[in-house]
Amino acid sequence: MSAWLAEVRVMLKRSVNDPQGLSIRNALRTLAFEVEDVRAGKLIQVRLEADNREAAEAAVTSMCDQLLANPVIETFEFSLHEAPARVP
Repeated sequence: MSAWLAEVRVMLKRSVNDPQGLSIRNALRTLAFEVEDVRAGKLIQVRLEADNREAAEAAVTSMCDQLLANPVIETFEFSLHEAPARVP
């Protein structure tokens, strides 16, 4: 088995109002930054053990489908890398 590190990015769908993004956009404009749009999301890091990349991808997809993202209002994408060995 190998250790894998997944970085999952969860974002609200474009059709869903993003009040946090609007607040950030307004604050940036107050600071004189010219921004058109801001969307806020979540970054979730998951370290897991799996036999191979395909098994790790399937596990992370299942995690997202079941818990990490709400498919009604959110989308997700993730990157997957072999995790470096932990230092004792």
